[in-house]
Amino acid sequence: MDIAIGTVTMRPYVFAFFGAFLLACVPHVGWRRTALFTLAGYLIAFASEWLSINTGFPYGWYYYIDTTSNRELWIAGVPFFDSLSYVFLSYCSYATALFIISPLKAWRWNLVTLETRSIRRSFAALLLGSFLQTFLDIVIDPVALQGNRWFLGQIYGYREQGLHFGVPLSNYGGWLLTSFCLLAAFQLIDARRLDDAPRGAVNLPFRSLLGPVLYLSVLIFNIAMMLVIGENFMALCATLMFTLPVLMVVVLAVRRTNRYSKDELGGHLRDYPWSAAGTVLQKGQ
Repeated sequence: MDIAIGTVTMRPYVFAFFGAFLLACVPHVGWRRTALFTLAGYLIAFASEWLSINTGFPYGWYYYIDTTSNRELWIAGVPFFDSLSYVFLSYCSYATALFIISPLKAWRWNLVTLETRSIRRSFAALLLGSFLQTFLDIVIDPVALQGNRWFLGQIYGYREQGLHFGVPLSNYGGWLLTSFCLLAAFQLIDARRLDDAPRGAVNLPFRSLLGPVLYLSVLIFNIAMMLVIGENFMALCATLMFTLPVLMVVVLAVRRTNRYSKDELGGHLRDYPWSAAGTVLQKGQ
């Protein structure tokens, strides 16, 4: 019980992000699919980490420093919270990819991505989401490697000094592969067609923005930690890396809003008749 409690109290920021993931994912795809992806995502992430610390694949050779296993949950040499983090990082990256490639419908108090089953299952969403998650790790890993300088703690290290602020490039290749597997699993879990709204799916105002906001929150949190520990150049690199992509997404989203075709709206409502876009259409807005 002490370890269970410590797992949460030692990493409140991780479980805050995980709670935000539940708030975004459950209204999107329902409780059952969220739970299945949480389990599948954790197992895929854990397998990738366990393999890498024992074989060097897919991230390259690294190791965990066991200084907290008497205070928080570790499984086979891997901290529980670390593998769990992949779940919300995957979802927010996938949701951001859907926001980028889907038509947008907005009205006074809402905005909806007019995604369809084909968009959700598309290779474009899979590939873009995988790269979005990998680029997020390009910000996360360098500051996580400096965990002894902030409240994360020094939990891991690499056998050899890497090129990117101590992180080897093989790590990012491993993240791309693992992200691809995670999002492919999400697409498989989400593939079955439903005639009624899945249990838990609700039309929260601006629900389509929750995933992208979670993505930006993780990004801002890690850049803030860089500044806190005095890694100003690292923070500058991370900020510059994302400034243009974020600006492009915002500008293109503004230009694309309410410029969808009747076929795009019809396809969305055919696949997801419980969408808020259908409700507002019935009201003539």
